[in-house]
Amino acid sequence: DVQLQASGGGLVQTGGSLRLSCAASGFTFDDYIIGWFRQTPGKEREAVSYISGSGGHTFHADSVQGRFTISSDSAKKTVYLQMNSLKPEDTAVYYCATTDHTGLVTLGIEIPQHWYDRWGQGTLVTVSS
Repeated sequence: DVQLQASGGGLVQTGGSLRLSCAASGFTFDDYIIGWFRQTPGKEREAVSYISGSGGHTFHADSVQGRFTISSDSAKKTVYLQMNSLKPEDTAVYYCATTDHTGLVTLGIEIPQHWYDRWGQGTLVTVSS
C-alpha cells in the first residue's frame, strides 16, 4: 500500500526557514518521482519541486528557485524540502505526491500534475510578515 506522510510545517517569520519531510512507503523508492506542491484557498495547486527517487534529477519552480532545495535519502525513503528566505506568499498547505512516469525527469521540466497518482496529506506552512 503506497503511503506518503508529509510533516514539518509550521509558523515562521519572513526570512526564516523550515524543512519539510515526506516519508514514503509501499513502493520502490528509486523507481519513482516525489514531488512537492502547495495550495492556498481559492488558488490552483502549484508545483513547487520534484526529485527522482535516485536523487539524480530535480526540478524547482521559478517562484522558489534559489530559496528552496529538494533532496532525498533513499535509505530512509524520505524526501526533504529545505525552504529558506521564506516569504508571506509561500504560505500554503504543502503536499507531497508520487508518480512512476519518469520520462520527463532528464529534461528538468515540470511534470503534469495529473501524472501524480498518490498524494499524502498536507502540512501547513504559514509565513508571517
